[in-house]
Amino acid sequence: MRRSFAAVLVALSTGLAVLPATAASSADPGSSPATAAAPAAAPAGEEPAVEAARRALQEATVVLGADVAPAAGLARRSASAAAPAVAPGGQRPDATLVLRDLAVALPALEGTERRQAEALLARPTDGGRDQYGDGYSVPSKKKCSRHFCLHYVTSTADRPTSEAWARKNLTVLNKVWRKEVTKMGYRAPVKDGNRGGNGKFDVYLKELGSKGLYGYCAPEYRKKGTKWVASGYCVLDNDFAQAQYGAPPGKSLKVTAAHEFFHAVQFAYDYNEDRWLMESTATWMEEQVADGANDNRQYLASGQVKLPVSSLDVFQPQGFAQYGNWPFWEYLSGRFGNGIVKQVWNKAGAFKGAPNMYSAQALRKTIGKRGGGLPAVFASYAAANTAPARYYPEGAAWPKAGFTKRVTLDKTSRKASATVRINHLASRNIGVRPGAGLSGRKWGLRITVNAPNRASGPAVHVLVRKKKGAWGRKAIPLSKKGYGRRTVDFGGSRISGVTITLANASTRYRCYQGTNLSCRGKSRDQNKKFSVQVKAVKR
Repeated sequence: MRRSFAAVLVALSTGLAVLPATAASSADPGSSPATAAAPAAAPAGEEPAVEAARRALQEATVVLGADVAPAAGLARRSASAAAPAVAPGGQRPDATLVLRDLAVALPALEGTERRQAEALLARPTDGGRDQYGDGYSVPSKKKCSRHFCLHYVTSTADRPTSEAWARKNLTVLNKVWRKEVTKMGYRAPVKDGNRGGNGKFDVYLKELGSKGLYGYCAPEYRKKGTKWVASGYCVLDNDFAQAQYGAPPGKSLKVTAAHEFFHAVQFAYDYNEDRWLMESTATWMEEQVADGANDNRQYLASGQVKLPVSSLDVFQPQGFAQYGNWPFWEYLSGRFGNGIVKQVWNKAGAFKGAPNMYSAQALRKTIGKRGGGLPAVFASYAAANTAPARYYPEGAAWPKAGFTKRVTLDKTSRKASATVRINHLASRNIGVRPGAGLSGRKWGLRITVNAPNRASGPAVHVLVRKKKGAWGRKAIPLSKKGYGRRTVDFGGSRISGVTITLANASTRYRCYQGTNLSCRGKSRDQNKKFSVQVKAVKR
């Protein structure tokens, strides 16, 4: 989910929707309930599978079963607004991790506990089987278009404000389909085998504001012959009341529909893909479908535009980095065309004929040699984040990436150095300004870098900030052992400063280590050491 719980039923969790056995008969005969891969044997010292499953079930029950009082400004998804449930011990479990754990743990649950877990993932029209408030308590009706069927009720707290609002939902969903599937060429959601009464994609309207939610999607039935491709459905709030969400209902509907439907699209690629990729690209899709809404700007302070030292592929159960890193895709699409995001998904996909790469691997392979390869492209992106007003169409309204160190050189103190450590897919910025006695055109800045070896993906990008005219952008080529040197303009009469961006663009992991990074792995190139020396020289 976009928003408070990040894909409340598994859209953002990597967990998978599992239907109760009684519902299986209505599925496509060529499909089966989507289920998580069996967990690996627990290392010595870890809790037994049944205990872990029961803990996951308890946490999911707390997260999905508790309501919160409506509050103005919910759309901001602050920590308090995003925390409608408190687990035993006072810690709020994040729905993404809880539901993932629950989905993975399902094989260990039996009887009542298994039915309880399945109820958490039921459709609203499953009614009484959903004991946690998402089931309709009265008969529903539906409106259908070429691609969608919209389900809703005409009484109870779940009803939309009017028939006109229901029609508006369908209109917006149709526009989202045209943009994401027809124009941008993404795979259409997998058909669900008449689960909602026909083969069209089902969307349900429910009162979700009291749970701190905007909407969610869930995968259901795995496509025959695939492991990680599935059909699904979505649930959206029934009215997006401004008193609850802090924004006009139409705006909230557009951005939520764009984001959530893209999760259903993702299920047609790989519903078990890394969570950061699912969330960051879905938040980027809001910009493509509802550009004027600018709702996704609220996450920028949590992403690399503001915090370059945080890894691009981190997923924060208690934070918003995965939403805040959508500008990475904005940068790539601005430079290479927005089709590059689809190319990444094609490489990450698990559909027939797709290579099923993990997220960072798919990104590296997609970039290939373009722009000098991923390290060079990533360093250029990180440098652009220090001056977003110049490098993004709407960047003037964005925050800026900070500097690890700033120095001013003058005629009596003409050199300085810095040593920093940088995590994978992250960066640091060093700022250098010309001071007294360095104003003439003859002055240059010699930059010498000692970085990790080439195999770990280091890169250095330099912005020469001119007082007038276009800024200079230069890479510092690095040797196989990570050594590089370059001299750039530094005369204070024309240059206001130089930004040196040091980037660790490693995509090497030891996978399946239980982390929230790419391939659930641990980076092989974490906390790498970079040293830089700068010296004002006459040329």
